[in-house]
Amino acid sequence: MSDRNFSRRVSERVTVAGNELVTYVKQLVAEGNVRRLIIRKPGGAPLMEIPLTAGVAVGGALTLLAPVIAALGAMAALLAKVEVDIVRDGDDDPDLLP
Repeated sequence: MSDRNFSRRVSERVTVAGNELVTYVKQLVAEGNVRRLIIRKPGGAPLMEIPLTAGVAVGGALTLLAPVIAALGAMAALLAKVEVDIVRDGDDDPDLLP
């Protein structure tokens, strides 16, 4: 069996200003290919992990995530910067194929 039959994941870590965190997370959810977000302190300690389900409509996802978004807003008020680990589906990126 070829490895190409399996789902590939791509991870990246970005630093975001605390006051931009909620807007940034909403943009990521709207993209639709994000499977998991991990919010970390600047030193790397995890604060919150948000699993996102595949195939959820964007409007529905934002509605379901309303309590999480509220918690992110509260954290953002306390922190100047946070790191966000973004785990995406990588199937559509031809550069990732062996």
